[in-house]
Amino acid sequence: MLPATFKLCAGISYRHTRNMTGLRKNAVIAIHHELNKLSGPGPSAWINHIRRRSSLLSSRIAEETYSEAEQCYVQQGQEALQKSISILSNQDGWQTEIETVNGDKVMSKVLPDIGKVFKLEVMLDQQTDDLYGELVDNMEQMGEWNPNVKQVKILQKIGQDTMITHEISGETPGNVVGPRDFVSVRCAKRRGSTCFLAGMSTQHPGMPEKKGFVRAENGPTCIVMRPSADDPNKTKFTWLLSLDLKGWIPKTVINRVLSQTQVDFANHLRHRMTSNGSVEAAIAC
Repeated sequence: MLPATFKLCAGISYRHTRNMTGLRKNAVIAIHHELNKLSGPGPSAWINHIRRRSSLLSSRIAEETYSEAEQCYVQQGQEALQKSISILSNQDGWQTEIETVNGDKVMSKVLPDIGKVFKLEVMLDQQTDDLYGELVDNMEQMGEWNPNVKQVKILQKIGQDTMITHEISGETPGNVVGPRDFVSVRCAKRRGSTCFLAGMSTQHPGMPEKKGFVRAENGPTCIVMRPSADDPNKTKFTWLLSLDLKGWIPKTVINRVLSQTQVDFANHLRHRMTSNGSVEAAIAC
């Protein structure tokens, strides 16, 4: 069977069979089947290597089944993630905007072609997986606990990592900033114990501009969550924020609103997670 399997894999390298998705899927399935028979209780290093390569092939096949528009959204999400990581990895030039008594800190700096970006750094008492579940899996429930967000709706999901969302902002005190809405592509990734939720503005045929709202723009934005080095039950939480609220709003007002929004978000998230923990404890009893 093994020689036939490799003939099948060799066949998909020819140009006239390269686009035959069904044939390529059969090849991947055959590889996994044969490796399982060969590996036994302790697979060798070369088998593990081939398994990794075949998994990559499976991922490429999945990507190639996307439409052109879906591939574009996936690429936008990955671009937002890469840009965000690049910005956050550069520690130079950040200036403190707000620092609270409990250690929460908002910093900012001005970047070419992007403008002013804000970075929130806090330590949360919850595990990274629990926070990821709340912010990604329960994303549409954010309006229930974050008064700065009125509604989050998932317009489209693409694979496991990419989604298109529509968000409506909540009212600001004194209605300093009027109603805004956003259409965003989001990319959720895990790399080891670190979780990412990146995003940027996009367009979607299912959500044209709405009357009564100013269509604002964001991105790149990214939330990064990783277990604390001192206590794995706590999470180092970083949020990169870049927004263009549009309209005639003084920059001093925008800077104050955005930095305070980040501080408020951390407090609302803490309260949400604490409430969830209390409910789970009550159910357990």
